[in-house]
Amino acid sequence: MAANTEDVRSQPLCIVGSGSAGLITAYTLLQDGFTDVQVLSRDAGPGGVWAQERVYEGLYINNVHGEYCFSPLGMPPTDPNGPNLSGFDMCAYMTRFADKFLKGRITYSSDVSRIRRGVNGEGWELDVHDKTAGTQRVVKCARVVLCSGGCHVPLIPDYLAPARATAAGFQGRVFHTTRFRHELDDLKSAGLSSLGRVLIVGGGKSAQDTSSYLVRQGVPVTLVFETADAFISSAIPLPEFIRKSRFLSMLSPHIHLRTALERFLHTTWLGSKITHAIWNAIGASSFSAQGYPADSPMRKAHSLFWSIRTNDDGPPRPDHFHSLLNAGKIKVITPNRVAGYYAHGAVLADGSEVEADTIILATGFSSSWKELFDGESVGSMLSSSCAGSRLVLGLTGAPVDETAENLGINRHPPDPAANFEKEWQEYRSLENPPPMHAASEQHASSIYRGIVPAKNLFNRDFAINGAVLTTNNGYSFEVISHWISSYFLGDPLRLPSSTEEALALTERNSAWLRKRFPDMLLWINESYSSNLAFWTWPQAVDDFLEDMGLPIFRSGGNCVTWPFKVVKVKEIANLREERNALREARRASQTQ
Repeated sequence: MAANTEDVRSQPLCIVGSGSAGLITAYTLLQDGFTDVQVLSRDAGPGGVWAQERVYEGLYINNVHGEYCFSPLGMPPTDPNGPNLSGFDMCAYMTRFADKFLKGRITYSSDVSRIRRGVNGEGWELDVHDKTAGTQRVVKCARVVLCSGGCHVPLIPDYLAPARATAAGFQGRVFHTTRFRHELDDLKSAGLSSLGRVLIVGGGKSAQDTSSYLVRQGVPVTLVFETADAFISSAIPLPEFIRKSRFLSMLSPHIHLRTALERFLHTTWLGSKITHAIWNAIGASSFSAQGYPADSPMRKAHSLFWSIRTNDDGPPRPDHFHSLLNAGKIKVITPNRVAGYYAHGAVLADGSEVEADTIILATGFSSSWKELFDGESVGSMLSSSCAGSRLVLGLTGAPVDETAENLGINRHPPDPAANFEKEWQEYRSLENPPPMHAASEQHASSIYRGIVPAKNLFNRDFAINGAVLTTNNGYSFEVISHWISSYFLGDPLRLPSSTEEALALTERNSAWLRKRFPDMLLWINESYSSNLAFWTWPQAVDDFLEDMGLPIFRSGGNCVTWPFKVVKVKEIANLREERNALREARRASQTQ
């Protein structure tokens, strides 16, 4: 327990990042009585990936309506037969949230370049660059919440670096999708036609959104990638009791199984057959809904069950990627990958060449955390074995920052003494997995619950929000923000009893992730993947709620109906009051 809760609330606290995780964390801490909360944002406005400087026409969220909002502020409705919310819609929502609840709390255009321990190891010091004034300052605080995300720092393999294009004699533009909005602004006078023939390296969501936008503007586009993203689609919008319930989460195994239905689906032969049959049916119907013929290379996509490379595309739309591709307006070269440049474009892995005037790299994102500590983090990303498809992790050999090492935020090789071969043997649904990449053993995270570095667990002065990958960011990040607040306040959370136990639990969780997603850990980065609760976000949220001693399965239902009860963010609107009631009950019991 903290020695003095009021002292904790009055001490300065910094949140790094003004995306969805940063905004809801600041709101929750303020509601809990923290008086000195400052949000530092490198952007000119709120929103993170949905900030004004990043969104453009035709960019849509990859979530169904309601999965990206918070309980204090409702999400505006969208046409039930139309697309998901646009990037502009999300930017407007984040801006309204910041204006309503966080006025004067966010310092924009403030780029945190380094985080380090304070003098004598007490508190934290943040080096901040004021992008507007061009000045440097040091911000001191007692606690830090890292909400910088993992989707704004471009990952560009060395062999695809723009300098390599110049060395090969290529005279056209080469840029990453993170600069797409900036490039569009630069081209306002010259027009998009000045891009000429565009080659996009990669086939993920950013590649699809970028190519669709350009094609709608009459720009010829070619995509090169190895494996397409999986996606969910239907001829008509899926009913809420399917897409907004626990139905899909029930069909995805969690690290532990709470219910008899989940145990049947994932630990019995018949249940496993049913589970995979349903996922296969969802995949097949999605391809059919988008009109892909049986021989389409797009059907050779990542698995809905084994992958986290999955998009929610909703009903077919005439101006969307799949419709444009089917209409022959987007050229696709797959399976293949770009291996380098030559004077007139790109060289592919099979030795063929593709002429292009502009090359856009949709090669993924690197961890934002590496920018915040001296040196490269252990296990940082080195290269892409399949540009735009699969990233290879490795030990860099670069100097390791003492703060990052002591904090325990780095990835590392699994502990060779930790043996989890007999864990989860009863999970029949995890039999016959895709092959694990040879580099997978280099990935292990020591971030407990995806929230607190295990080595720093008992200091209660550093936490992370936004590093748990889920399909419902609003609900998940809001619950995590309450977990963090309870953690800082010294509430009796369900925590490991020692640092050693915390580290052992993170090793176990990393082993689970390697078993659950054997070929996905090479694609993601640690800034948003300290824990993967993709379809299983309701189970993960239940774990967080249980840690705080709060009720779970909040959507209700009986033993038959619970998988189909619609999950709504209003279920967690009173978590602060529930936590306060628990705190008061504990105090009362201690005084008796």
